[in-house]
Amino acid sequence: MHAYDTAPVGKVWMPALALCVALAWALCTGCAASPTGDSAGSEGPGSARPEDNASLMLPANTYDPAGSVEVDGRQGVCCEGDHYWVSGSTTLTKYDRDWNVVAQNTKPFDGYEVEVNHIGDIDVWQNELYVSAEYFMDGVGKNIQIAVYDGDTLQLKRTFPFEPASGQLECSGIAVDPEAQAVWMCSWVGEESGRYLYRYNLGTGAYEGRVHLQMPPQWLQGVACYDGCLYMTADDGTADDGEPDHLYRAEVKPGATSCIVTLERTFDDVTRQGEIEGLTFDKSTGRLLLLYNRGARIVLGMPKGFYEGYDREISEVFSFDVAKR
Repeated sequence: MHAYDTAPVGKVWMPALALCVALAWALCTGCAASPTGDSAGSEGPGSARPEDNASLMLPANTYDPAGSVEVDGRQGVCCEGDHYWVSGSTTLTKYDRDWNVVAQNTKPFDGYEVEVNHIGDIDVWQNELYVSAEYFMDGVGKNIQIAVYDGDTLQLKRTFPFEPASGQLECSGIAVDPEAQAVWMCSWVGEESGRYLYRYNLGTGAYEGRVHLQMPPQWLQGVACYDGCLYMTADDGTADDGEPDHLYRAEVKPGATSCIVTLERTFDDVTRQGEIEGLTFDKSTGRLLLLYNRGARIVLGMPKGFYEGYDREISEVFSFDVAKR
C-alpha cells in the first residue's frame, strides 16, 4: 500500500483548501502584487495599458438610426440653437429646424488673401461658422485657412494664421471645443499629416501644438467635440467593394501629446456605401448628425463620374439617437 493511501484525509485536503481560499482572496483584494507594484496581471487600477481599460477600448455610446434628409452640400454639417448649417465644397447653406433653406452663399471665397477653392467640414460657436478651407486638387492641399464666417450672412469675417511647421498638409475637418478654448483640425491626407490632430487657441487663433493619434484611422473627414471627447469620421471603407465607413473616438488629456483612438460605430446601415464626410452632435435632441454622399465615384478626393443607377451625387444628413452604453 502506498504512503498516500494511509495519510489521514484531513491533513492533506484541509491545507490545500486553505491555500486555494488564500490565493482567491489575494486576487480579489489586489494583494497578489506584481514586481512593479501593479495588481496581478497588470490589469487592475495600477495598470496604464489601454488594452486593460475596457471603457477606453470599447464604444462609449449606441447610435440608433433616426432618419435622413437630402441637403445641398457634400462636406460638413453643424448646428446651434434653431438652425443647421451645411458646407459644400464651394457653398455654405443655413437651414431652419425643418431643413428649409434660410440663407446661402455660393461665393464663399471672396475676401481671402490666398487662393482657396475648397471647404471641408465646419463647426459653429456663438453664431460664427468655423470653416476648414484650402486649395485642393487631386488629393493635394495647400493654402490652408482657418476661416470664420458670420452665421447669418454667411460672409467671411476673419481668418486664423495657419502654422506650416505643424506638418499639416490638408484640412478636412474642424471642431470648436469651448471648454478647452480650442479649435481642432484634422487632415485627410495620409502618412504623417493624417496621424495628428492640430490645436489652435479659440480666442487668439495661435497654434498650440498637435496630438498624435495612436492607432490612427485612415482618410479622416470630420471631427467634432462631444461629452469630453473628440469624434472623427473616416472614409476608410472602399465604396467600390461595398465597405462601410466608420466613426472613431479619442479622449485628449490636458497636456497630452498622444491619445488612443477607439472604433465607435460602423455605418453599414446607410442608404448606399459612398463617402462619409463631416459630423456634429445636436445637443438639443441628443442626436449625431452625419453627412454621407452616394452615387459619385471618388478618386483622390475628387468626384469622377457616377455609379450605375446614378446621374448625380446625393448628399444626405443621417440622424442617430445617441445613448450611453
